Amino acid sequence: MSSKFRKSGYHPIRKLKVILSGLQIAVAAEFSVAYKLVLSVSALVICLIFQKWVDLTLIFFATGLMLVAELFNSAIEALCDFLEERQDERIGAIKDISAAAVGISILVWAVTLILESSHLWSLLNR
Repeated sequence: MSSKFRKSGYHPIRKLKVILSGLQIAVAAEFSVAYKLVLSVSALVICLIFQKWVDLTLIFFATGLMLVAELFNSAIEALCDFLEERQDERIGAIKDISAAAVGISILVWAVTLILESSHLWSLLNR
C-alpha cells in the first residue's frame, strides 16, 4: 500500500464499518427500508438457488437504487431538521423533492420485484 493512503487515513475496513453502521441506522430508523430489504433479499436468494443471473441482477440494481434514494432522503431530512428546526417552506420544498426521488425509486423497485416475483413464483411451482 502506498504511503499516500496510510498518511491520509484511508482504511478499507474502517470504511466498511462506517457503511454498515449507516445502513444499520437506516434500517433501524425506517421500517419501510427494513421490509424492502427483506423482500429483496428473499427474491435474490431464490435467484441464486435457481441460477437466474439476469433476474438477480435486475432485482439487485432496483434494490440498490431504492436503498440509495432512501438513504439520501433520510440524510437530507436529518440535515434539514438540524439546520432549521422551525417550519420553513424552503425546507419543506427540499424535503418534498427528496421524497419524490424516493417515490420514483420505490416505483422502479416495486415494478421490478413484482415482475420478477411472478417469474420466480413459476420456478418455485415446477
